[in-house]
Amino acid sequence: MEARLYLSKMLRAGVTPETFTYTSLILGYCRNKDLGNARMMFKQIPEKGGRRSEAVYDTLIHGLGKYGHIDEAFELFRQMPDDGCHPTVHTYTILIDALCRLGRRSEAFNLFREMGEKGCHPNHHTYTTLIDCLCKEKKLEDAHKLFNEMSEKGLVIGVPTYNALIDGYCKEGKMDNAFTLWSLMESNGCNPETRTCNELINGLCKEKQVHKAMALFSKMRERCMSPSSITYNSLIQGQCRAGYFDNAFRLLMLMSEDDSEPDQWTYSMLIDTLFKEGKVEKGYAFFRSVKDKGTKANEAIFTALIDGHCKAGKIDIASSLLEEMITENCLPNSHTYNALINGLCKEKQIHKAAMLVEEMIEKGLEPTIFTHTNLIDELLKNGHSDEEALIIFERMLSSGIQPDVCTYTVFIHTYCIQGKLRKAEDMMVKMINKGVLPDVVTYNVLINGYGNLGSIDGAFVVLKRMFSARCRPSVATYSALLKHFINDTRVKERSNKDGGLVLAAASSSSMDISNVWKILDTETTLRFLKKMVEHGCTPNIDTYDSLIAGFCQGGRLEEAKNLAFYMNEIGLLPNEDIYTSLVGCCCKLGMYTEASTLLDNMVSCGHLPPLESYKVVVCGLYDEGNVEEAEEVFSRLLRGDYHKDEVAWTILVDGLHKKGHADRCSKLLDIMEEKGRQPNNQTYSMLVEGLPDGVII
Repeated sequence: MEARLYLSKMLRAGVTPETFTYTSLILGYCRNKDLGNARMMFKQIPEKGGRRSEAVYDTLIHGLGKYGHIDEAFELFRQMPDDGCHPTVHTYTILIDALCRLGRRSEAFNLFREMGEKGCHPNHHTYTTLIDCLCKEKKLEDAHKLFNEMSEKGLVIGVPTYNALIDGYCKEGKMDNAFTLWSLMESNGCNPETRTCNELINGLCKEKQVHKAMALFSKMRERCMSPSSITYNSLIQGQCRAGYFDNAFRLLMLMSEDDSEPDQWTYSMLIDTLFKEGKVEKGYAFFRSVKDKGTKANEAIFTALIDGHCKAGKIDIASSLLEEMITENCLPNSHTYNALINGLCKEKQIHKAAMLVEEMIEKGLEPTIFTHTNLIDELLKNGHSDEEALIIFERMLSSGIQPDVCTYTVFIHTYCIQGKLRKAEDMMVKMINKGVLPDVVTYNVLINGYGNLGSIDGAFVVLKRMFSARCRPSVATYSALLKHFINDTRVKERSNKDGGLVLAAASSSSMDISNVWKILDTETTLRFLKKMVEHGCTPNIDTYDSLIAGFCQGGRLEEAKNLAFYMNEIGLLPNEDIYTSLVGCCCKLGMYTEASTLLDNMVSCGHLPPLESYKVVVCGLYDEGNVEEAEEVFSRLLRGDYHKDEVAWTILVDGLHKKGHADRCSKLLDIMEEKGRQPNNQTYSMLVEGLPDGVII
C-alpha cells in the first residue's frame, strides 16, 4: 500500500518511474498473492510512459505460474516480442518449473528443447528443475543422463543439483548410487550441506541401515554441521523402524546437546513406538508428560495415540481421545479417522466403521484410499460378496480417488484364495492399465494362487513378470515358490511310483510354508535355480541373498554356506545382507568365533556390519568365557565409522548390561577411551546407573 502511494506521488510530480520500480511493485503484489493488482500494474506501465522489460515479464510470469495460472503465464510469454522483449534463460526456467510442479513434464521438456532451438542455453537452474522433476517421477536414469549432460556442457554443478539427484536415489532405496554422487560431489570441491546429509540419513533409515545413518550423523558433527530437527526425526524414526526403541528415546538426549528441541512429530513417533511395543500405559503416560511440559498436542500426536489404542483393541478409549482432541480445538484429519475405522474393522464392527466414514464426509473430510481399502478388505475377509466390495471400489473411482496397489491387491488376494485366477489376472490388467504397478505383495499373492492350483509353471511365469518389472522378489516370494516347487516334485515322484497316476492338484497344499527351509537341501535348491533359468529368470545377487536368508532363518548354516560357495564359483560375491544373515545364523548356533571371522571378512570387503551383529558376537564370546577374543572384537569394531554413543548404547547398555555382563563394561569403556571414542556424559551416567555395586568406571 505504501509503495503504491509512493508511485502515485511520483506520477503526480511528473516523474516517470523507472522499470525497476514497476518490477518491485509487481514482485510485491505477487508475493502477497495479489495477482489482480500485479496484472493491473503490468497493464499500466506503457500507459504511464514506462517500458516493460524482460525482468517485468519474468516477475509476473513467475507469480502467475507459482499460483497455478500457467496458461495466462504462457500468454504473456508469447506476448514478449510485441514489447521488444526476448525470453531469457530465466523466463524459460520459470515456465519449466511451473509445468513440472503441475505434473506436465512432457510440456516442460518441449519448452526445454524449444529454448535450445532458439539459441537460449539452459543454465544449472534449468537442469536442476528438470532433474528434480524426473526424480519425483522415479525416472532416475533419465535424471542422471541430464546430470551428465550438464557436466559435458561445462556447467558448474552446485549443491541443489546434487541434492535433487541424491534425494531421488534415496527415495528409491538406491543408496549405493546416492553415496557415489556424494563422493563425486566432494571430489569436485562441492561441500555437502545439512540438507544433503538429511536426505542420505532418511534414505538409510528407510532401508533399516540406521547404524550407517548414525555414522553419517557423526561425520556431520565432526564437520561442524548443525543437525536439524529433520535430522533427529529421521534418526528417531529409523531406530524405531529397525526395532531399536530404546535408542530412539536416547536420541532425545543428544537433541538437547545440539540445542535442538523435539517437535510434535518427534513426540508422535515416540508415542507410536511405545504402542507398537505393547506399552499402552507407558505410551499414554508419555503423552500426558508431553502435555504437562506445555507442548500442545497436534493431530499427529493424537492420531498416534488413537491408532495405538485401536491396535490394542481399546476402541472406547480411542473414541474418547477423539472427543478430547475436538475439545482442545485440534481438528481430526483423515488419518485420525482412518485409525479409528481400521480399529473398528479389526473388531468386526463394519457398520460402525461405515458410519464413521459418513461422519468424516459430514465434517468436510474426504475419505482417503486407505479408508476405502480398509472397508473393502474387511468385507472380503468376512465372507461378503465381492459385489459389495466392488460397490465401494466404484465409489472410489466416481469420487476421483484412484485406488492404489493395496486396494487392487486386496481383490487379487481374495480371488486367488477362491481359486478364481482369471478374475485375479483381470484385476492385475486393470491396475496396470490405470498406471498402478504391482508390488512384491501383489506378485506373491499371485504366485501362491497359481501354486495352490498346482500350476507351478504359472507361478514361475509370474516370477518372470516380476523380474521384467524390476520388482525385487523377497524371501517370502521364494518361500512360496519353493513350497510349490517341492510339492510339485513330490507329486511327480509319487505319480511315477503309482504307474503314471496323476494326483490331485490339492496336494500342492500338503506342506506348510514354514517348513520349506527346514527340509530344503542343496540339491533341490540347485534344481530350483535351474528351473528359474528355464523360465527366463536368471538368478542374481538378490536371489542368492533371499535364499541364504531363508536357510539362515531356519538355522541351516551348512546349506547357506554351500550356496554362498556356489555363488563365488559363478562369479558373484556375497553382499552385506548375505554376510549379516550368515553371522546371525552362526550366533544362533553358538558359533561366535566363526561369526567374528565373518564380521572381519565383511569389513575387508568394505562393508559396515550392523552393531546388532557385533553385540550378539561380543556377548556370546563373554558367555563362553572367551574374554580376550570378546575384547579384541570390540576393539576392531571401533575402527569403523560408528556413532560412539550408539556403540555404547548397543554393546554395553543393551548388550552386556542386559546379558548379565555389566562388570565387563569398565574394560570396554577403557578401550573406547584409548581409541578416542569415549561416549558423552549422559551415556556415562546411563552406564553408571546400571552397574552393580563395587564396579568402578
